[in-house]
Amino acid sequence: MLRFALILALSLPTLAAAAPCGNTSSGFEAWKQDFAKQAKRSGVKKKGLQALAQTQYATRTIAADRNQKSFKYSLDKFMRVRGADTIVAQGRKRKARNPQFYAALERQYGVPSGVLIAIHGMETGFGNFMGDSQVVSAITTLAYDCRRSEFFIPHAIGALKLVDQGSITTATKGAKHGELGHTQFLPGNALVYGVDATGDGRVDFYNMTDALASTANFLRQKGWKPGRGYQPGQPNFRVIQEWNAASVYQQSIAIMAARIDG
Repeated sequence: MLRFALILALSLPTLAAAAPCGNTSSGFEAWKQDFAKQAKRSGVKKKGLQALAQTQYATRTIAADRNQKSFKYSLDKFMRVRGADTIVAQGRKRKARNPQFYAALERQYGVPSGVLIAIHGMETGFGNFMGDSQVVSAITTLAYDCRRSEFFIPHAIGALKLVDQGSITTATKGAKHGELGHTQFLPGNALVYGVDATGDGRVDFYNMTDALASTANFLRQKGWKPGRGYQPGQPNFRVIQEWNAASVYQQSIAIMAARIDG
């Protein structure tokens, strides 16, 4: 009976199974070919598929993913390591230099200046370092990697659609986990919440105006309540939690934002 079942199974046409995830580079090229079919079904077009074909396994991304120590620090140490006092001091100056810009964002989206400035400072030092890893390769590598494949697959598809739209290219640099621009959007979120605030017909996350408007839009769409508090226990703290999952990060943003706006 078992022998018959085995013969029957071997004689049946093989179903198109998804290429397996992997923890080394060895299966990446085969996985990419299979992922291209999924991407195409999801609406990725020629430019995005060409970008996928050009991606390379990002060893530095995997190394970084396995070594995220800072989120395990105490709140005090995390804020010290990430330069919270400097972010607050520089953030106050930025707000004072361009109050109309931040006020306009708050009028439109309801998100206070301090929150946007704190995120901008925390993520890239106000645009001074937006990453040195190729975004599309990094995010595609994480989609392939077994550790969090399901989480990153939608963001990899998002990155390919951003290529189709002209927002990024295969050469675009970002963080090691594929985050991009001034406030380090994951590509799937960039695709959904991106705003062309400059009106030039293109959402450019490496343009501060587009990036901060997109960040404010993300927070508003996630449920930000204008005029309500954003400290732990207050209504809008839950929305800050949508931006980053690490509790020390969330608390740091709330603390810095209050100091910038204070």
